[in-house]
Amino acid sequence: MHWQQNFDMISIELTRIKDVLNNKSKLESKLNAKIKISGKNITINADPFNEFEAQRVFDAINLGFSVKKALKVLDEDIGFIKINIRDYANTKNHAVVRSRLIGTNGKTRKTIEEITKCDVSIHDNSVGIIGPAEITESALVAVTNIIKGTKQANAYRYLEKINSQRKQK
Repeated sequence: MHWQQNFDMISIELTRIKDVLNNKSKLESKLNAKIKISGKNITINADPFNEFEAQRVFDAINLGFSVKKALKVLDEDIGFIKINIRDYANTKNHAVVRSRLIGTNGKTRKTIEEITKCDVSIHDNSVGIIGPAEITESALVAVTNIIKGTKQANAYRYLEKINSQRKQK
């Protein structure tokens, strides 16, 4: 992904342009911006705050989130975290790390999503987490621990413990 900034518009290269094409008017409305699409590049014309919000939304889309899920980042009660697997992996074999995060038939990712009520996307060497702000950090800890080699069951136990502590408060 490549960002280029000019005064009051930004250009972004997208890998998932089809979803953006199908939801262009919705994105323009929600982002309070004008979007021009040319091939895999989009140009966004908006005020600085909306440009920042648009960058976050399009970061999420590039990570593999649907437009609907990506637009959740506009809600102030929703957290959005993006990490690079390379920053946490103890191995150079990132394919193995990605497969541990996804799990058999997506079980690991789905379990993290169910426990935390967050959406998790794994794309190339990046992981994105969108969810309630008070739990996204905990989801991040579980994800980074799995990347570092912790057993999935230990990560689930950690999340369950955090959930029960939150419910007691």
